[in-house]
Amino acid sequence: MRRAGCGCSCPKAWQRESTRLTWQRLGSMRARRKSAVMTKRRLTPEESRAWSRVASTIKPIGPAKDNLEEFERALEAGEPVSPNRARKSSAAGLIAAAGRAPEKSKVTARAADRKGEKRVKRGRLELAGKIDLHGHTQASAEAMLGSFLQRSRAEGARCVLVITGKGRGGEGVLRRNFLDWVQGPSASHLVSGYSEAHARHGGSGAFYLFLRRAGVPGTPRTGR
Repeated sequence: MRRAGCGCSCPKAWQRESTRLTWQRLGSMRARRKSAVMTKRRLTPEESRAWSRVASTIKPIGPAKDNLEEFERALEAGEPVSPNRARKSSAAGLIAAAGRAPEKSKVTARAADRKGEKRVKRGRLELAGKIDLHGHTQASAEAMLGSFLQRSRAEGARCVLVITGKGRGGEGVLRRNFLDWVQGPSASHLVSGYSEAHARHGGSGAFYLFLRRAGVPGTPRTGR
């Protein structure tokens, strides 16, 4: 049976014609919206039915999902609908975040007393003592360091050497935590400053600690 307004009785041809007319109607609606100043509103029942008919003829790339809100926004703005726009944007953000390498915790030790640091490196200021924290856990190393600093200052020491080790890639656990310890409540009142040691004293795997005189309060300086 041949349908009116169609040159072919093929159901597919009729479907294409129906789809074309539906899109033509939606295009007319969009044109009317753009030509008039209107406040945002929901789709009318007629528009919703038209959208459903169009959506039923589209083969989705991903899981089928009618996004009427996005369709409304696109219809009002006169822009084409991009079903996966929000999903792609969110995924891109997650991928970018996952691809960023975590920042390494770096120990930046500058001399609190540059004059004193130079004297130590040139051998003009004697190291009153040293402690090697190799082989200790974080807890035992921190406890040993605190006891060593208290004893050294009580004996009148002005500069001591603390060996932390470099660790793999210069990011050993003890080296990384060292400055937190000397600036923490257990040692900050004992230490006036610190500096990375000279190569002959261990280089980046060791530090000079300059001790305060008894009765001098304060916080370790970094000589910035």
